[in-house]
Amino acid sequence: MRAVNVPMRVILGLPFPTPLSRNLMLLHYTGRRTGKAYRQPLSYARDGAALLTPGGGMWTLSLGDGKPVRLRLRGKDVTARPELIADPAEIDRLFGVIARGNPPAARFVPIPRDADGHFAAEPLALAIRHGFRIVRWHLNG
Repeated sequence: MRAVNVPMRVILGLPFPTPLSRNLMLLHYTGRRTGKAYRQPLSYARDGAALLTPGGGMWTLSLGDGKPVRLRLRGKDVTARPELIADPAEIDRLFGVIARGNPPAARFVPIPRDADGHFAAEPLALAIRHGFRIVRWHLNG
């Protein structure tokens, strides 16, 4: 993924929308330990006024729940407050929203699902214990 992220950062950082920016955005954040600035391409799906992202990477550890961050969304910089969702039932429900709104994003989450698209309870609980979250982005303005 690192090799793919380099050109994605360039494309998603452009000052105009691209076909890729329909389902991908660029998160700007500061590492919690290093203080280093990072830019992370993320998939997203809309859920009303909010955006949803499956978050299993190390980048989620650097998000303070509710602490504003900058996103590059469809060629524009916006500020958003992340809400980290860890409740299994809510994760299952919100992942359904993500899978319907951005089907390719669902393929990158390796937690087994049943025929109806719901997560298997034990693998989901294990993933949550290891840091898997759904990030609900509340856009400012």
